[in-house]
Amino acid sequence: MRKLALISIPVTVVLLGVTSYLALEVAPTEQTMGDVQRIFYYHVPSGWVAFLCFFINFVASVVYLWKRSAASDAMAAAAAEVGVVFCTVLLITGPLWARPVWGIWWTWDARLTTTLVLWLIYVSYLVLRRFAAGGQTQVLAAAFAIFGFVDVPIVYMSIRWFRTQHPSPVIGGGQGSGLDPAMARVFLANLAAFTLLGILFLVLRYKLQVKEQALELAHAEAALKGGSQ
Repeated sequence: MRKLALISIPVTVVLLGVTSYLALEVAPTEQTMGDVQRIFYYHVPSGWVAFLCFFINFVASVVYLWKRSAASDAMAAAAAEVGVVFCTVLLITGPLWARPVWGIWWTWDARLTTTLVLWLIYVSYLVLRRFAAGGQTQVLAAAFAIFGFVDVPIVYMSIRWFRTQHPSPVIGGGQGSGLDPAMARVFLANLAAFTLLGILFLVLRYKLQVKEQALELAHAEAALKGGSQ
């Protein structure tokens, strides 16, 4: 684990530095929005990593209900925490981009509203894990996560299903969508950097969660032994 951190952390930091330079200095300026469009290189990758983490949380929750595996429960908790962090970045960068382009910070359209609901769902999941009492907390949290994940495809498809203020997707959005090739290269580089950062956070948080589980188990066993004496 230590060797992995010693290698992956510097690599991630360097990659983030390089991709930030590409996004802020090398990528061409968008003709309509100007430099504010550069938030795109952080906004969209943040959303991608959040969705990825919530998917991992969903799969880990299903596995936990199936096998009652402590490792899958730890992965579910870690993925939800990292996902909430990146979803928070998504919700912050969105209004920062929207204000100079739309003239407003926020509007209750389908994409923005469902994204906020998604953030609230996983914050609630973390609160449930932290404060719920009783031996069924992990089971309740896993069930909640499985139902909560339904909002992820709704968020993704919202701009296809509804008329929204949010712009159409630039990738896979059909006719008229697409990026300038130079922008696309910078975007993909930032996407890779953010994905690596998300995976790094996830692995580190998972290891910490496993240690927390072991500590909680040791305390529970010590309490049982103390009560039986």
